[in-house]
Amino acid sequence: MAKNKLSDLRDHLFETLERLKDDDKPMDIARAKAIADVAQTIINSATVEVKAMDAFGHADPSEFFDRKNASALPPAKAGLDGKGSPVLTNGKSVRPTTQ
Repeated sequence: MAKNKLSDLRDHLFETLERLKDDDKPMDIARAKAIADVAQTIINSATVEVKAMDAFGHADPSEFFDRKNASALPPAKAGLDGKGSPVLTNGKSVRPTTQ
């Protein structure tokens, strides 16, 4: 089971913001930057995971996305939009693919 969830990342980032704004004892800027850099790496990793799920038609996200009670999305299908551009669709929404 995943130890940290997307909601935990969000909480850490808001805590960092609050500590940066603390007039009495503000967080060191270099430390805040390091936290933001790590958070961006985690977000980039999650983005790749979502794109891979779309590409391979997997409907269930990892535990990182904290979707205990959410229903799974139908598998994505690749196709072309009306202009001939590649898109992915799950039957409810369409989005351009990134290549």
